[in-house]
Order: sequence, then structure tokens, then C-alpha cells
Amino acid sequence: MFTGIVESVGKVEEINQQGSNVHYAISSEISNELKIDQSVSHNGVCLTVTKVSDGKHWVTAIDETLKKSNLGDANLGDRLNLERCMKADGRFDGHIVQGHVDALAKVISIKDENGSWLLTFELEEEGLVVEKGSICINGTSLTCFNVDKKFFSVAIIPYTFEYTNFNQLAVGSVVNIEFDIIGKYIHLILNRK
Repeated sequence: MFTGIVESVGKVEEINQQGSNVHYAISSEISNELKIDQSVSHNGVCLTVTKVSDGKHWVTAIDETLKKSNLGDANLGDRLNLERCMKADGRFDGHIVQGHVDALAKVISIKDENGSWLLTFELEEEGLVVEKGSICINGTSLTCFNVDKKFFSVAIIPYTFEYTNFNQLAVGSVVNIEFDIIGKYIHLILNRK
């Protein structure tokens, strides 16, 4: 489990295809602290660390992950938001994040708001987005507003803009979305036949 509070931004150093799997080597400030078998969120995707060496860690994404997330489009040099799983005695600063991507969304607008940024996204299909509710975008816990079926906005403060990969986004960029788990369970219960 994660909280959507990004710890570090990693850089994709190597990409190796092996069958339908893709192995990524990521360099980051936390890579040397990681351990093999540890779960780490990469742009909101929970991946298992398979190797740690020389300031890099390695993870593997299976075909399903590549199809359902923006990791399938990752290139050398791309920056990924990283978060280690939450410790049992840790502070809950974001919201409950599983590291399971529910949908992809496209950036349709970025507005400089004189010190912060207003980003608007379009989902591929209508999702479980609630006005003033939590959403996880590329592994970052944020609050939605201006929600309208397939569209929603978030505000990015300078700290988040500087210390995540949001500063790399442009109109047309595709991001990973995880809807709030509580909302997903409520939706499931209310729609059971």
C-alpha cells in the first residue's frame, strides 16, 4: 500500500525487452536504499525490485502492466515518480493508494496560475472521479475539482511541480490514474445485481 506522496523522481537508464516482459533500470536518490522483493510505486504502478546496484534498481513490467499504464511508452531518460510502500507505523499524508492503475488520462490543458499550475485531464472513458475527492495521478495523491464525466482538473503547488514529474508534462501527455479505493468499493456495492 502507498499514500501517493512521491519520495523521489527516478530516471530510466535502461530498457530491456525479454519476451513480453520489459525490464527497467532506474537511477534515483532512493535506489541504493531499496531491497530485492520490495514493492515500489513507479508512476503509480506497483513493481517489485529485482536488483539493486550502483545507484540503480531494476524492476520488471509484464505485458498487462505495459498495456494498461504509461510505462509501455517509457523511453530512456524519462522521469518516474517513486514511492516506497508505507510502513505500518508511518504517517498517512496522502490517501490509500494500491499501485493498481485503473485508467489512462490525457493532459488537455496546463495553465500557469501565477505560482501554481492548473492541469485538466480527459479520461479515456468515464471514471470514478468525485468533486473534491482524492485521485492518484502518476503515483501522486491529488484532489479533483471541475469534475464533468470524463474531465477533471487538479491544482499543482510549486513544491509538487518541482519534486515530481509533473514539470515534464505537456498537453497530450498520458498519465496513469488510480481512482480512490473507497469510491471503487462503494460503486461495486451499489451496482451489484
